Amino acid sequence: MTLREKLGSGKFVVTAEVGPAKGVDTHEFLENVELLKNRVDAINCTDQQSAVMRLGSLAGCYLIRQKGGEPIFQMTCRDRNRIALQSDLLNAYVFGIENVLCLTGDFVTLGDHPDAKPVFDLDSVSLLYAAKQLEQGKDLAGKDLTGAPRFFLGACVTPGAEPLEPQLLKMERKVKAGAKFFQTQAVYEPKKFETFMKEARKFGVPVLVGIVLLRSAAMARFMNKNVAGIHVPDELIAEMDRAENKLQKGVEIAARLIREMKDMCQGVHIMAIGLESKVPAILDAAGL
Repeated sequence: MTLREKLGSGKFVVTAEVGPAKGVDTHEFLENVELLKNRVDAINCTDQQSAVMRLGSLAGCYLIRQKGGEPIFQMTCRDRNRIALQSDLLNAYVFGIENVLCLTGDFVTLGDHPDAKPVFDLDSVSLLYAAKQLEQGKDLAGKDLTGAPRFFLGACVTPGAEPLEPQLLKMERKVKAGAKFFQTQAVYEPKKFETFMKEARKFGVPVLVGIVLLRSAAMARFMNKNVAGIHVPDELIAEMDRAENKLQKGVEIAARLIREMKDMCQGVHIMAIGLESKVPAILDAAGL
């Protein structure tokens, strides 16, 4: 079954994220794909994550598919105008890639090329709309296509945002524009996620709760200070501080969060950020 079919059937799904190399050596990337492909239902390939230049998501997704995994093509609007974005959507479909996560993208000042010119010709909502137009055989200029693609479109949402209402309004806009599933930003507060899901269920679209593996208390404090919509509670930071094996504690916390939230949603999306080898341990500890 494809990701579309699994979510459509109501199955609880697991996805995980793999970042391409900063270069052309794909050895580690392919090792991670091999490790994950039989443990998760689909694998996201990030698109210049944190505005750091890397091998592209499209190439990564092609390699995932070659290895027998099901890819999710992450697309950000930061680096390409509407011509290039539409072209890459067509490129993906020709390569057999149908799952697309539509993102606006981090600003260039966060990355390793802070003087780069940001594009943002489209945003996540208008990118979803563009993909739907392509499915209907038209581009954004209204011109006919010779053969139309068929995508399974996804989007991102931040359950921990305060206030929450703007996130819910944008989520509704994304659903109307064509989003068929959501992967969330990292969640460390199950009660807040429960509150979010009470509102999000009315959209009738599957939600996969996002889990970022904590490496240290310092990482948690950094996210609290620098990443909007993510809050690691003080008690989890203290738990990380006390642990002798910080990474093992991070795995335990991730698994515990999954167990606490799995009945609230239809899946989990694990972002190990360079520690993909720990994803099987997280899944084992979570009983998945």
